[in-house]
Amino acid sequence: MNKKIILQVSGMTCASCALNNEKALTKTAGILSASVNFASKKAVVEFDGALLNAEQVKEIIRKNGYNIVEDDSQSHEMHGTNEMAGHQHMPSDAQKDWRDFLGSFILSAPLILEMFYKLRTGVMLAHADLVMWGHILLATSVVFYFGWRFHRMAWKQAKKGQANMDTLVSMGTLVAYFFSLYIVAQTILWGAPLQEAYFEPAAIIITLILLGKYFENKSVGQAGEAMRKLMELGAKNARLVINGEEREIAIAEIRIGDILAVRPSEKIPLDGVVVEGGASVDESMLTGESMPAEKIVGSLVFGATLNTNGLLKIRVTQVGEGTALARIIKTVEEAQESKAPIQKLADQISGIFVPVILGIAVLTFLGWYLTTKNIAVAIVNAVTVLVIACPCALGLATPTAIMVGTGKGARRGILFKNGEGFEKIKNISMVIFDKTGTLTKGMPKVHKIISNPAFTFPAEKILKLAARVAINSEHPLSKAVVRDAEEKKIAIKAFENFKEFMGMGATALCEEHHDDVMLGNIKLLEKNGIETAWAQEVLADAGLGAGTRLFVVHHGQGVIGAIILADEARKEAKSVIAKLRRMQLKVAMISGDNQATATAMARELGIDTVLAEVLPSEKAGEIKRLQETGEKVIFVGDGINDAPSLVQADLGMAMGSATDIAKEAGQIILLQNNLEKVVEAIEISKLTFQAIRQNLFWAFFYNIIAIPLAVAGILSPVLAASAMAFSSVSVVTNSLRIYRK
Repeated sequence: MNKKIILQVSGMTCASCALNNEKALTKTAGILSASVNFASKKAVVEFDGALLNAEQVKEIIRKNGYNIVEDDSQSHEMHGTNEMAGHQHMPSDAQKDWRDFLGSFILSAPLILEMFYKLRTGVMLAHADLVMWGHILLATSVVFYFGWRFHRMAWKQAKKGQANMDTLVSMGTLVAYFFSLYIVAQTILWGAPLQEAYFEPAAIIITLILLGKYFENKSVGQAGEAMRKLMELGAKNARLVINGEEREIAIAEIRIGDILAVRPSEKIPLDGVVVEGGASVDESMLTGESMPAEKIVGSLVFGATLNTNGLLKIRVTQVGEGTALARIIKTVEEAQESKAPIQKLADQISGIFVPVILGIAVLTFLGWYLTTKNIAVAIVNAVTVLVIACPCALGLATPTAIMVGTGKGARRGILFKNGEGFEKIKNISMVIFDKTGTLTKGMPKVHKIISNPAFTFPAEKILKLAARVAINSEHPLSKAVVRDAEEKKIAIKAFENFKEFMGMGATALCEEHHDDVMLGNIKLLEKNGIETAWAQEVLADAGLGAGTRLFVVHHGQGVIGAIILADEARKEAKSVIAKLRRMQLKVAMISGDNQATATAMARELGIDTVLAEVLPSEKAGEIKRLQETGEKVIFVGDGINDAPSLVQADLGMAMGSATDIAKEAGQIILLQNNLEKVVEAIEISKLTFQAIRQNLFWAFFYNIIAIPLAVAGILSPVLAASAMAFSSVSVVTNSLRIYRK
């Protein structure tokens, strides 16, 4: 059986680390796929459970020079190919980085002050033995104590023939430090004139990079803030009702079927159904909907939502990973660990980045030494090249933007299932809405009953016959017919031998007259060879108003009447379509209704393109046909029969009322039955992809400009360290702008 495991990896300092781990995992027999995310410090690994176990997977990463955070809440294993459990993020290393920076800064401060004094006056203070030994002591402490993390990881990588950012930092600082020791040794042992040493740059480089790592980790932590807030939403305890008495126990002890009491201002602990009481429940933390939802006996409630008033007693229906909150967190986590296609280029460059920089540094040293015959100048410029190059910005460019984008979406009731959707949005040219249940409320009502003048059936008899066929159907139109009959107190007894024809209607056997009764559209009539002349007149008669026409057939007499059902458009539909058109997107509607009915609804909403009389099985084909003409399509749907269309579309959005299969098919899940979320999802996607492009541009631009300047000797090692330290911070900061827009 295939298994999937999410591991939190410590020790990764740049994109090269993530790629090194990916390569080590994927080349191992039994590993089916592996994705390592530098920003979240996580590895998602799918493997063959018959060949490997979780501990062996962890050992691959450990042997590669990194560590696994061993904690039950941090590392988790899932059975099956699509299941994922556990949702804890690794705690930020920002506090440790801050402590290391402060210690390094305190010891480096005398060196920094002297450096500024020397720059201002041109006079070196290091002419006394005490000052010289002070320099050595301070620089040694900073380089080998506070900078030990870089040297240790560089050595681990070197033993495996690999290199990463730590390699560049370690080599740069060690070269500066030991070259300075060589200068001092010449003075002490051989009495050579004291030359300028480079203890200050060695110490200051470590200090500045530690400061940069602090800001980087702090910023990445802010990028994952929405995820942490989601995880903190759940209640910790619940009031269990046993024999009429309440007992407070931990959530982990609750079982499906338990009865819980929830008082006003308390969180609903777990998903369930109300069995007693009524209240208004604030579900905004899950759906983004600000208006409380009214709950009565029989209503579904969800864990982490807030009971604003009234006493509720609920029967638990889901615990643990089955709850709505757990599924939302799972979806967001999977999206944050995914990679957008645009990241492939950054990954390819990151894979060769460090070796290329090492080569450039060597060439820089040789070029300057051969040109100037000054080894000090050659070393300083080579160190500058090592220090200024930054693979971190490349590694953070895409994942941090995805983390922020998915987090913001989750807070707004929009779940992005992967990072691919953010990139696809840039090419979208058309949004196609399914009509029933998406553009409309999905609650059609009987608007009018028409009797065929060729027969003598009254409206009540037509409705009764139709309801006796429809009572066995789950279709919204059938339910509307039955509901209308019940409201009119018409006794309904189901016919025998019920058969349903998807996209057309249903038939049943009238045992009294031993013939078939049909309820459906004109396609059902044509399929069964029924005369359609009167039905065609009803379809063409605009005076009967907008609505779906269902025809009732008594087999011995033909079409005896028609029932017109109208479904009310959602109140926000018209404004949403107007917004999409202002975004330069084409808008289309797809429906199984006849052309006249569908066109009337489209005209009301301001939609130009209408795909009418489309059977459920044909919807995906219609989308494919549009794609073949060059359209890039978003499809918005909500039903089981929408699943193929959601998959076929370039980007599928499943509405909040969507069935489980439709949600699995959609790449974006809208947790509310609110079309405004379609516009929000598009806007968030565009902002996120815009941030990704800006981040990648900055990461590439920085390295393309900075490295030649370092090679040319225009920059100092200290300035290079400052630029490198804050280049990755700028990328994360740009991603955080998504929150503010």
